[in-house]
Amino acid sequence: MSTVFNKKHLSGDAFINPKDTIKIPAGFPELCVSTFSINIINSFFSEKNSEIIGWLYSSNGKLPIYKIIYKGKEIAIYLSRVGAPACVAAFEEVFAMGARKFVFFGSCGILDKSADRKIIIPVSAIRDEGTSYFYKSPSEDINMNSDAVVVLKRVLNSIKHDYIEGRVWTTDGVYRETVELIQERRSQGCIAVDMECAAMIAAAEYRGASFMEFLFGADNLDCQEWEIRDLAAQGLNLADQYMELALECVINL
Repeated sequence: MSTVFNKKHLSGDAFINPKDTIKIPAGFPELCVSTFSINIINSFFSEKNSEIIGWLYSSNGKLPIYKIIYKGKEIAIYLSRVGAPACVAAFEEVFAMGARKFVFFGSCGILDKSADRKIIIPVSAIRDEGTSYFYKSPSEDINMNSDAVVVLKRVLNSIKHDYIEGRVWTTDGVYRETVELIQERRSQGCIAVDMECAAMIAAAEYRGASFMEFLFGADNLDCQEWEIRDLAAQGLNLADQYMELALECVINL
């Protein structure tokens, strides 16, 4: 049996497309920022300081899409659900609404302590998830667009924030990150583990969208026993810095 994980050529239109399921608002911003932390979204955005311009619907409920003005630019903001399939589905719908330049940010697990307390630039991601294989033919990993990496580094240098570049490991199996797998991925040069990066790179490339993602370490896996650390705060500890960085990046993308 030939599954999508073995197909070297992906072609043909989808049977169901985002335009079949959503209402496309007029004048939707080209620039878009998304994060995975509901705490960060709730801390920065409300109907008092931003405008709701659309909704993302699923059986889990509906999520607002906000619009803000930052340095004279209209920017759409929304919460991405955790996990590659849900994350990419929302991206598809927001892309169909009119967004073309995307900056995503979120937490990750640290696989190498050299990445601790730094912004992580995922220059490539191992594809241990399923969604990316519907957008790009099989390969061990996938590279972030080099132009996006240059922009992110330029912005980080301008605000004098520590960062590290490296390979990350994107997995669907959050509770199957075994000791053996962690050691293997670390030996392959992975400095962090996440659940969406590889899929988002593939989907954005397929759709022709500009895409950038940066990560920040939350829990630590480079230790004898798992350290939850900042994971419980869902990015809230340094939320101001992360959001400012994302907004600066998207207007420079």
